[in-house]
Amino acid sequence: MADGNVSPLRAVAGQKALLARTAHGSDYDPVRDEFMITNFYAQSVQIYRGDSNGEVAPVRIIQGPKTQLVNPDKVMIDSVNREIYVPQGSKVLVFDGDGKGDIAPKRILGPIPGLGASNVDVDAVHNLMVVGGGAGRAGARFQVFDRTASGNVKPKWVIQGPKTELQRLQGPHAIQPTRGLIIAGVRTLEELGGPDNFVGVWDEMKGGDVPPIFRIGGPNVLLQQVRGVTLNFKHKEVIVSDKRINGVLTYYFPEIF
Repeated sequence: MADGNVSPLRAVAGQKALLARTAHGSDYDPVRDEFMITNFYAQSVQIYRGDSNGEVAPVRIIQGPKTQLVNPDKVMIDSVNREIYVPQGSKVLVFDGDGKGDIAPKRILGPIPGLGASNVDVDAVHNLMVVGGGAGRAGARFQVFDRTASGNVKPKWVIQGPKTELQRLQGPHAIQPTRGLIIAGVRTLEELGGPDNFVGVWDEMKGGDVPPIFRIGGPNVLLQQVRGVTLNFKHKEVIVSDKRINGVLTYYFPEIF
């Protein structure tokens, strides 16, 4: 297990890679051994081989007017159902997992009122899609839909309210599907008593103003500006990226596995 100031095993960079400075969204498909990155300026989703290293070109690019991509920020791959999800303003665009070129989404969820800049993840076990968004005094929220929902439909339920402690979601959230849990980074707002950063765990199946089941936070856990979370199921770990400390932190968290 890497610890401290270590060099990466591989790095993708250079002109052929077509990467932009604002590559905020990425995800990995363990079935196809591919990873994908959004390109904010090129209005695209770029897919690379899992073993890519150096100045290598994407193996596929989703890009063009039919895609309806406009400054995409986040991306998520559902490797079970072979679909790519891209939050886009007040909508979620869903593409075929093998798609490339100037293709239209196979489904569009939305417009969703108050969604804003959002994150999305899929629970393939319970066939649900969790969309996160919103901030400010009204608070952030998780909206839970059927995975195949499309159009202007209401969520099955919403997790929102002061007890949830959802003020501003920080980066992509993660789903633990076998337990039906949502894991996300949260930043409390200065006007509401912040700043504070923590990683919270919520019951995906319970809507309303419900508090987090677990909370990783406080001065001893080093979190200053969380930017995303992911899960290591094999070792029962939560992996957190932090913008301010410019690092990646790993926490052993068997309670959620």
